[in-house]
Amino acid sequence: EEVHVRRYEMMVLITDRLDEEAAVATFDRAKQILADQGGTLLEDAWWGKRKLAYEIDKRDHGFYGVLDFEATAEAVWELERQLKISDDVTRFKTVRPEIRVRTA
Repeated sequence: EEVHVRRYEMMVLITDRLDEEAAVATFDRAKQILADQGGTLLEDAWWGKRKLAYEIDKRDHGFYGVLDFEATAEAVWELERQLKISDDVTRFKTVRPEIRVRTA
């Protein structure tokens, strides 16, 4: 059975009810879940605390982190499942980076 590993980017928004150290620990947990699922982290970026475009759960700030990784669809599902049940993760968004198309 062929295993399809694809590239993904995930933005993780962590509640500002945490201090920065605890927020970073939450982001690190996401990286650990990815590793546990056999994913390969290519790059990560911690953007820190930012103002939100609009209020979410009566909060107007949150901590942002971005993961750039390669994984199977199953690994992504499991990472997303665990983030969904975390009280510290406000939102996340997973995208497949667009493949650049050459134009004639």
